[in-house]
Amino acid sequence: MKKTLLLAGVASVLAFNANAANYNWMEEYQPYIGADYVYSYAKFGGEARHMKDSYNSGAVNLGVRMYDYLGLEAFYQQSGERTTHKADGKYKSEFLAYGLDMYGYMPIMCSDFNLLGSLGLANYRVKFSYPDVKSKHQNRIGYRAGIGVQWNFTEHLAARVMGRYTYLGMERLDNLKEVTAGLRYTF
Repeated sequence: MKKTLLLAGVASVLAFNANAANYNWMEEYQPYIGADYVYSYAKFGGEARHMKDSYNSGAVNLGVRMYDYLGLEAFYQQSGERTTHKADGKYKSEFLAYGLDMYGYMPIMCSDFNLLGSLGLANYRVKFSYPDVKSKHQNRIGYRAGIGVQWNFTEHLAARVMGRYTYLGMERLDNLKEVTAGLRYTF
């Protein structure tokens, strides 16, 4: 009797594993990596109002698209330093950001073309330098919202263009308006 139960147990485990082998999680969860060029327009205030308001940045992304309509993406973004020369001296600024965005995908016409919407949070670290202040850093969590389009060239390669608004609420930097363009590689 014990041998019969043992054989029945082993057979049911093997049958369950055979069924599980047919499940391909890559069909429902599609991991990807990406790289973006980012143009940012900053709204400065306070002592920073003399800063240049446009930045060129690079961003790298790591994400997963789930069930064709949702996605989750982590990113890291770094801007170049901007210098403004005024009569009273040099004003310098730069920023970096990292965070997490949730994406919604809506296929249009064919499955290769998608409208995108995103909501997310990011930590922004801004560095300022004024004529009377050598250097000052500020960190702030920003709220992000964006819309855009994505076109899948192939099963693995896609191009994306997004417009994004980020609210920071700092005394020196209130918000950022960004346009991004980049590529994604899906595994």
